Amino acid sequence: MRTHFRHYAILITGLVLGFLLSLGQGVLADRNEQSTLPLDDLRIFSEIFSKIKSDYVEPIEDKALLQNAIRGMLSGLDPHSAYLIPDEYKDLRIGTSGEFGGLGIEVSMENGFVKIVAPIDDTPAQRAGMQTGDLIIRLDDTPVKGMSLGDAVKIMRGKPGEKIILTVLRNGEDKPLKVTIVRAVIRVTSVKSRMLESGYGYLRISQFQTRTSEALQKAILKMKKENKDGIKGLVLDLRNNPGGVLSGAVAVSDAFLKKGLIVYTEGRMTDSQLKFNAKPTDVLGGAPMVVLVNGGSASASEIVAGALQDHKRAVIMGSKTFGKGSVQTILPMENGSALKLTTARYFTPSGTSIQAEGITPDIVLEDVRVSSKKDSGISRIKEADLARHLGNGNGKNAKKDTKKTSKDSSSTKKPESLARTDFSLYQALNLLKGLTILNAQR
Repeated sequence: MRTHFRHYAILITGLVLGFLLSLGQGVLADRNEQSTLPLDDLRIFSEIFSKIKSDYVEPIEDKALLQNAIRGMLSGLDPHSAYLIPDEYKDLRIGTSGEFGGLGIEVSMENGFVKIVAPIDDTPAQRAGMQTGDLIIRLDDTPVKGMSLGDAVKIMRGKPGEKIILTVLRNGEDKPLKVTIVRAVIRVTSVKSRMLESGYGYLRISQFQTRTSEALQKAILKMKKENKDGIKGLVLDLRNNPGGVLSGAVAVSDAFLKKGLIVYTEGRMTDSQLKFNAKPTDVLGGAPMVVLVNGGSASASEIVAGALQDHKRAVIMGSKTFGKGSVQTILPMENGSALKLTTARYFTPSGTSIQAEGITPDIVLEDVRVSSKKDSGISRIKEADLARHLGNGNGKNAKKDTKKTSKDSSSTKKPESLARTDFSLYQALNLLKGLTILNAQR
């Protein structure tokens, strides 16, 4: 047994040493410190490896043990660092391009469970009613506790057309919920737009991808063509946007800023210390903006909201954001796998770190639903309805218009409908109108 153990000790120490050296001196220790390996800890590692090989209830391959060791090393750092086997790395690349298979949720790990950061627009998960903050505790009959995030995601993706039952813990619910979702090919449309009213545009970004800025420019150009007088104001909706690629967030912020710092990152490595500045172009020409955010707005969404808030370019409305202020770098490995490693924190132009804090809106708005007040059938009496009412002095006498009530009802139908279906957007539109009027008076 001693010879057997010595064989594994030499083997595993060499493998671990080679792996650590391949990550570079900056990972092992700070540049101003002596780079040394904890040999005593590596001996313990090799001893445990040997015990598992000899005493575990079932035989297990060296490759599986080493892969698990690497996963464990990364999962102990933070919820976003991970080891991606070749298939997972391929899925990640596909996901950033805008099409992949699965349920349509952005997830992280919390206390051993899968936590939903945000459901993605127009996906099976959103249609099934999954919410930001839900904790997934079972995937079909398999407990999530003890799984890695990568393993959980792999199970959830599966084949399009197949069902999966998620057991979910949700705030406000007395017992776990069981939600059945049919997997599908997820095609994420990053940017959607429409006119709320004449001159007032709505632009929704569901996720930041490599081509999000390009899609945004096209959407705004289309809205401008639809309105001969241009865009008076814009609502930018980042609710339940889980983030995406950093370059997409920078480009979107740049589209609305004429100058100044957008975001900067700080990390231990030189290439993790970056600054991004705006170019002198504002696609809206200074028209007022309202940005909607909530607890599902994370990462790249917070970069955009933070930049526009610090530069006073937009009013941020909604609830406090998720608070993911870290940057993950994808480091491809020789075997086709990849290391997703947190390499930096990002900061808003004012120097505020969003990590575990989030963006606090300028106007805090609760997520509420409203309903129309029932009509009593009794109309309010006005001055013009009173007998012998005084004339207005303009040379015209007020006349009763029996059709006025029905016309008023018709003209207010649209805003009332918006208030019922999306109260936050309704409030954002009202604020946008107020800002437009205020700017016109200056």
